Amino acid sequence: MNLTDIMKTANTSPYPIELPRYNRENTQIGIVHIGPGAFHRAHQAVYTENLMNQFGGNWAICGVSLRSATAQDILSKQDNLYTVSILDKDIRYQIVGAIKEILIASEQRDLVLQRMSAETTKLITLTITEKGYCLAADGSLDFNHDDIKHDIANASSPVSAIGFIVESLKIRKQDNIPAFNVLSCDNVSGNGDKLRRAVLDYAGKLDPQLQLWIEKHVAFPNSMVDSITPKTEAYTVESVSKAIGCQDNWPIQREAFTQWVISNDWQGERPEWEKVGVIFTQDVEGFEKAKLKLLNCLHSTLAYLGSLAGYETVFDVTSDVNFKQFITKLAQQEIIGSFTPPTELNIEKYSNDIIQRFLNPAIRHLLAQIACDGSQKIQIRLLPIIRDNLEQGRSTKMLCFALACWFEFICKTVKNKEELSDPMASTFYQTTGLLSEDIATVVKSFLSIDAINAHDLLLNSQISEQIEASLTLIRQTPSTQLGAVIAKL
Repeated sequence: MNLTDIMKTANTSPYPIELPRYNRENTQIGIVHIGPGAFHRAHQAVYTENLMNQFGGNWAICGVSLRSATAQDILSKQDNLYTVSILDKDIRYQIVGAIKEILIASEQRDLVLQRMSAETTKLITLTITEKGYCLAADGSLDFNHDDIKHDIANASSPVSAIGFIVESLKIRKQDNIPAFNVLSCDNVSGNGDKLRRAVLDYAGKLDPQLQLWIEKHVAFPNSMVDSITPKTEAYTVESVSKAIGCQDNWPIQREAFTQWVISNDWQGERPEWEKVGVIFTQDVEGFEKAKLKLLNCLHSTLAYLGSLAGYETVFDVTSDVNFKQFITKLAQQEIIGSFTPPTELNIEKYSNDIIQRFLNPAIRHLLAQIACDGSQKIQIRLLPIIRDNLEQGRSTKMLCFALACWFEFICKTVKNKEELSDPMASTFYQTTGLLSEDIATVVKSFLSIDAINAHDLLLNSQISEQIEASLTLIRQTPSTQLGAVIAKL
């Protein structure tokens, strides 16, 4: 697969195919991205591609895989080009050329450090998951982490992302090259702050003067990302290759909706991503809160409610008019208004857009997948909204119904002795009160579990009564009739 071949076949394809419109050979690398996995290639690389397509600039990407050779092995054989299949009612395809090279840090350490310390490199971006930051429980760098211990002892031959960042900044400082900025793109709250803490802790251990230089010259903006990116399957490779008329062995699927919010905390040059839809703001936390309270809360609500009703995917359950009506009312009456959205966000439109995303027929998002780890998700997606509404004197009826759906989902799994994908699975199986036929006992048993952190709700008679009434209603209603019941809530 190369650009010449694709240009020959694109005009004969029945599908719209967008090609790179800039000169790839003459475009310099300005970004080094650590962790070139599916989400980066479907999200940040596409924003950068769109920027260079429309406005040019030397922002090509060097992808750095810390250990895995998969990205290099596959993409190098197709000129580092790949296809993004944008899934909506009408599917379209984009050939992305923004990634100019892929390096493997464990095998090409010197080349990676050379690329990161080059004066033309203005920005380091990362998608390595929070685990890659090597943090301790208190948020500081974990100096007992094996990778960090290795890097402290062998600073010029790092293996961790933190080690590579600090070593390349050390080289730039020594060579009087301006520092780069460091942008985390991981789906982690306060990602820039956490990464900054890790980098400064590590640098301080090596050289306090280097730590001070980094603190003064390097920005670590917080960011928020959002776009559903299903896993690439064999059928994806086959269908995309057929559509573009060339063999692409590593295409990416993505929904049409995409969002990238970045803090204005910058120093020096950066890509003008705002020209292609990125939001630069002083309130990344506000966008995170909106996503958590709307997208994530509605997702979890559908996961448990839809599973109890016998549905399999988000699209299936949202396509039922009663369930769509329920989450729409939940959003409008009990979620929106419970928090202050950022000034740049039209919260009503954002809420409606989320529900339209759920109705994307091309995205097969399994309810069972969303239902995993509920004990962790419920604590941040649902319980805080209930507390906010109590404090503000707002309705909590539908929120309590959503919580009762999770209770019943757990109870049915435990009673049927089925596998439960949850870090608290053993606790649930050992809590005998969940097997009780007495609704009040079930509710008290759930809210009394220390790890759920809901003792305050147990002591609130309004909440306990609403959950008990909801759970009673759920148990009295055949699964096929749940839609009719929630339509009356």
